[in-house]
Order: sequence, then structure tokens, then C-alpha cells
Amino acid sequence: MLTASGLSIAHGARVLFRDVTLQLSSGRRVALIGGNGAGKTTLVECLIGDRSPDAGDVHRPKDMRIGYLPQELPGGGEGSVLDEVLRGAADIQALSEELARLQHAMADASPEEHAGLLDDYGHAQARFEQLGGYAIEAEAHRILAGLGFAADDARRAVGELSGGWRMRVSLARLLLSKPDLLVLDEPTNHLDVDSVAWLEQHLAAFSGALLFVSHDRDFIDAVANRVVELAGGVATEYVGGFAEFVAQREERLAALEAAAANQEKQLAQAERFIERFRYKATKARQVQSRVKALEKIDRIVVPTREELQARFQFPTPPRSSREVVTIRHVTAGYGQEPVLRDVDLVIERGRKVAFVGPNGAGKTTLVRLVLGELSPKEGSVDLGANVSVATFKQDLAESLDPGRTVLEEIRRSAPAVDGRNFRTIAAAFGFRGDAVDRRIAVLSGGERTRVALAKTMLLPVNLLVLDEPTNHLDLPSCDMLEDALGAYPGTVILVTHDRHLIRGVADALVEVRDGRVRWHEGVDERILFPNEVPDPPPTPPTARSGGPTSRKAAPKAAPTSPPSPSNQDRRDRQKAARALQQKVARVEKQWEEAEAAVAEVQRRLADPEVYADQERVAALVAEHDAAKDRAADLMAQWEKLTLELESLS
Repeated sequence: MLTASGLSIAHGARVLFRDVTLQLSSGRRVALIGGNGAGKTTLVECLIGDRSPDAGDVHRPKDMRIGYLPQELPGGGEGSVLDEVLRGAADIQALSEELARLQHAMADASPEEHAGLLDDYGHAQARFEQLGGYAIEAEAHRILAGLGFAADDARRAVGELSGGWRMRVSLARLLLSKPDLLVLDEPTNHLDVDSVAWLEQHLAAFSGALLFVSHDRDFIDAVANRVVELAGGVATEYVGGFAEFVAQREERLAALEAAAANQEKQLAQAERFIERFRYKATKARQVQSRVKALEKIDRIVVPTREELQARFQFPTPPRSSREVVTIRHVTAGYGQEPVLRDVDLVIERGRKVAFVGPNGAGKTTLVRLVLGELSPKEGSVDLGANVSVATFKQDLAESLDPGRTVLEEIRRSAPAVDGRNFRTIAAAFGFRGDAVDRRIAVLSGGERTRVALAKTMLLPVNLLVLDEPTNHLDLPSCDMLEDALGAYPGTVILVTHDRHLIRGVADALVEVRDGRVRWHEGVDERILFPNEVPDPPPTPPTARSGGPTSRKAAPKAAPTSPPSPSNQDRRDRQKAARALQQKVARVEKQWEEAEAAVAEVQRRLADPEVYADQERVAALVAEHDAAKDRAADLMAQWEKLTLELESLS
């Protein structure tokens, strides 16, 4: 178990966070949330040992294995994708090399040496089999398939991949390594909807400790059993997923507000007493007593409820024709191999459309066709009459001038717009007061993204094309973007893995998959939560030219024969594993409720007024013991079921 207590870090006079206490143990899956610049990444670096806190301690057991995925990876990698992923199983790789060494040694050994070497080989082979060595390559292929790689992508050189795909390789390596503590900083930023759904299932069954930073509500709800909010320099822990966090936070804020109001009332009474009798000799002792009490009192601070809201008045865009984008019989791609085939698509004025599908299926190609950055091999792509376009791309935030202030950068994007209050625009995107005078160079990744969004969305255009706009944004900023897009009077094309944003904004889905484009009216949950990715074939085909971004369309499946006994046995095991996984989730939920019950009794026992009634104290102690016993029993059940599930898997 990793335990942190009293962690504090300050940047000059600004306290980033103080007195943070946190425990990370097996089965505990913690989502760390908070505003951009609140200190989430800094806290993570303290926990894993990459940074020392100003105060406090972090206890990490010496044998604890920690796997960390940062937001940005340094440099490129060497070797193939599969080689890089298999580095996550270093102990198995070392045993494999030892077995090979012993085999060669036995071939050249004398009869006297052979028996000893054979004995060593037997021990090493037993350990190799115990660790799952014979299945490790198949497991690596399964993880890569879940993260969106085609089977033959495993043989490609890591150095040829884009940053987003290299990030997936690093994530696959960590998942294969099965560390005691897995720490992920915004793991869904470079994933598509399919891969996010697969990762949710994988992490929900992870038996170690998990800490992840995310702004994706659906992802948090599916994976986390605890949420830690870092706000106002204070970390507050809540039991449950995102929905439970919202409800508990509202209850906590209401209780704090009531307590603060009661405290203010008592303080006001004391201050009135002091003011009234300050110069009365007979009350001097009582006045001094109250003055000292006021100096010592710990004031209740209520966290602000203020969140970013897009009170943003869009400039009135020119009216476009009814058909904004018209694509007819288009085949498009790069080189000789088409990425999209026979695409027919019409997007009408005022529609808000989300492009969804796995990475490499052609979403970016479709966007480039719309923007005129790519010409089709066949067919035609036309924008309607009087259509004007503004585009937000993933690298736009990096193109901002680091020497300019927020206000200068926003004003620079629309110099011809008269009568606009640029401070009001900046405030709508979360930059209030002196924040507009901060230099771009000192902003966090999420803050830069907000500036880039402000620049894009204040232009008087009638078509917005947004490519992954929520990457690096915090939850309030995502809410701001959702509100802004809801108020936008023009047409929107949205490419994102954030299913909450899709539900809140889109009125139709364009599914891009296997080289085909399909229109879905409304938001179909079956498209947002695709079926489980099938296991890859045991032997990948020969490598081809082109990377994950230039994938061939899947060939039509051949007629299937009746399942063999081995396939049937595999299906039976999968069915049993799903049933056991549901049981694990049910017991885990009961365990969390039992822990919450223990915490509630402890809170009541902490009230000094309770101890005036001995019978009540005895009842609470008995209730506390019973709650602890139930929590311990449920924890034991959960551990047993988890081991059964791992064995079955």
C-alpha cells in the first residue's frame, strides 16, 4: 500500500495544495480530478517519487512496482511495437533468455554437468509457466488489439508512429506489466471511442491499485470506485464513481455552508460583545477571553461553487445554404490504398454532427476532405453557398505565441470585430481578472487549449470543425465547451472520444469504420459503447507498408463452420468470467457501502456531545464493531472472487 500524509507544495506565495493525505491499495481505483493548474500532475509526481514535496511524507514499500503513463512522452522508441510492449514483462523475458541459455548449455554439457543443468532448467521452466510466459505474446497482441492496433502493426517500428500511437504503445506496455500501482495521467486523450470502451473494461478488472487523472465522466464512472477532488489547495476523497461524487459533494458543500453560517453567527455575537464591553472594567476578563478565543478559532472555509460558464455571445454568422457539406460517391486515401470507399454524406445547416469510430478508420481523412485539405480519388466534395469555416485542431494550442498574454492572443484573432469586450470573452473561457494578463508560456496545457478554443469560436463563421477539443481540459472547461456549442447558431462537425460531450452536443452520429461511412440519426448508445474487441489471430500476418493511420478495410468474413470443442470451451469460460466479473462488481459495491458506514459511525463517535450519554456511546461502539466486521468480510469475499476471476481469465 502506498500512503501519503500531509503533502504540501507551494510556488512562491501561491499554495498549490496542502495537507494532502491519500492511500492507494489493491482494488482501490482512484480518479483524481480538479481544475487546470490545480496541481494534479504535481501531486502525481510527488506520489510516484519524481518530485519531493515541501512538507509531508510518501511511504512506498520497497518491493512495490509502479507503472506511470505521463501526459506527454519524451522522444521516440526503438524496435518494433511488439518488442516495446513485451518490455513490460521484463521478468518473463529474462526467464525466457535464461531458458535459452540453459538449452545451449545442456547441448554442450558433459554427462556430469547435464543433470544439474536439467534440474535448473526444470525450475526455470516451472517459474516461466507460472508467470504465464507461454501466453505472454498472445496477451500482448490482445492488449494491442484493444487499443486499436491491427495485427500487422505489431511488427512496425515504434519510431515511425505518431505521438498518439506511441502513447498507446506505452500504455500497452504498462498494462502488460501488471504493476502493483498503475498511475495514468489523462489516459484517454489519444484514444478513440472503441479503445476507451475496451480500456474501461480492462481497468475495471485490474486487481492492483489504480490512480488516474481524467475529465471523462463516463470513463470515471466505469472505472473508479473513489474520486479525489483537488480544489482550493485541498484534496477531498469521495467513495464511488462520478455520479456518487457529484451527489456527495453537493451534500458536503451544503453541510459546510450551514456550519459556516452557524460559525459566522457565533463570531458575530462574540464580536458584538467585545465591541459593547471593550471599555468596561467589570467585563475586561470576559472580553479578553473572547478575543483570545476568536484568535484561536479555525474558520470554516467553504469551497466556491463558481464554475466556468460560457456566457458567450457568438457573433452572428452569415446564413449558409441548406446543404453545408455534400459528399457524393467519394473514394479517398493516401498512395494506392484507399482509406474511404464510396462515401455519400450530406450535412445540413444547423446540424451538430459527431464523427466516431476507431483511429485509423478514416475520421481525419473525412475531416480533411471537408476542409479541402485532401482531394478525393473519385467523386466530389462540395461546401454549400456562403459557407465559412473555423477549425480547431489538436495542435492549435501549441501554435500560440508564448510571449503574448491571454488577452493579446484572443484580441489578435479578431482585430476587425468592433464593439467586442475581449475581457468578457476571456472570462467566458475561464480567464477572469488578472488571469487575462498571464503569458501563454506559463499556462498549463488545458489553459492553452481554452485560449485556442476562444480564438476559434469568436470568429463569425457558420461551420465549426473541432478535432478532439477536450484533450487536456478540466471538467468545468468541458462543461463550458458543451454550453458554448449548444448556444452556437451554426453547423458543427465534432471529432471526439468524450461520450458525455457527444451526448450533450450532437444530434447525429457519422460512424466511420472499415472504410465505410454510415449516418445515425440521434445519438445511438450502441455506437458509443461498441462490442468487445475480438482476440487477434495467434500469428500476425506479414508486415505491410503504412501505419495505423492507413489501415486496410477488413475483408468480408468467410462462412463460419460449427464451433470446435476448444472454441466452445473458450466461450463457456468467457461466459463464466463475465458472470464472475458481475459478482465481483456487486461485492465491491457492497464493500464500498460498508466502508462508508464505518466512516459514518466514526464521524458520530468524533462528536464530543455523544459521550454525555453512555448508553448511546455503547450502542455506537457496537455499531462500529459490526460495521468493521462486515467491511472486513466483504473485503475477504472480494479478494477471493478476484483471485477466482484471475485464475479463470
